[in-house]
Amino acid sequence: MGTPPSPDVHEVQRCRTDHVESLIQEYAPLIKYIAQRLACRLPASVCLEDLISAGVLGLMDAIEKYDPTRGTTFKTYAELRIRGAMLDDLRELDWVPRTVRQKEHALTKAYAEIERRQGRPAEDEEVAALLALDLDEFYDWLTQVRGVSLLRLDMPLEPDPNGNPINYLDTLLVDDAPGPLQIAETENLKMHIAEAIEQLPWREKVIISLYYYEECTMQEIGKVLELTLSRISQLHTKAILHLRATLQSLHQDQYATVG
Repeated sequence: MGTPPSPDVHEVQRCRTDHVESLIQEYAPLIKYIAQRLACRLPASVCLEDLISAGVLGLMDAIEKYDPTRGTTFKTYAELRIRGAMLDDLRELDWVPRTVRQKEHALTKAYAEIERRQGRPAEDEEVAALLALDLDEFYDWLTQVRGVSLLRLDMPLEPDPNGNPINYLDTLLVDDAPGPLQIAETENLKMHIAEAIEQLPWREKVIISLYYYEECTMQEIGKVLELTLSRISQLHTKAILHLRATLQSLHQDQYATVG
């Protein structure tokens, strides 16, 4: 018997190209859906098409790096990569004005201080008083910072071998198999987030559940709770600030323990 003919390189490349194009077409609705969910909490100046373009690059990265032996479905892996690519693109745009970042930092610090002192979620009046704001100003701040929380998953955990901080998003998107430390950190983080969600005021807890777990839109949540879209957006922002304050307190306690 003769040696079987080698596969034609061009044919292999063509098949691979067709496969990639097929996956892009299949996941195009998912990319658009994720982009729209991000865009609804961002300023109008952020272009939806730019988010979608970043999502396509994230999908292509997922196609290139997906390892079926890791036990994760391609759809789950692709969603993380698509969302991660969009967030990276937003970070590079640096669309948030310095004053808004300062307000977001001040709000998070105020929530953390009050909740650490009181042992419960902070009330609007308490946060406003601590920041020397009246309630109208406080609600205006919430409206201004509503999109900043999307990009603030960057609280450092442990430094990498080069001394660079590792952020929460990186732990979700890591390509290598997680080590014992990373697994422990992730489980600890999940536990504290679950506890923080459980302590949220009822309406904020419902919004987090419907938006992130049931994947309802803000408009759909507004109909369920019989609230305006702007009020739902405010409550969502407050819920995120509560959760970030909890994570900030956790992070500070870890450093205090180490020290």
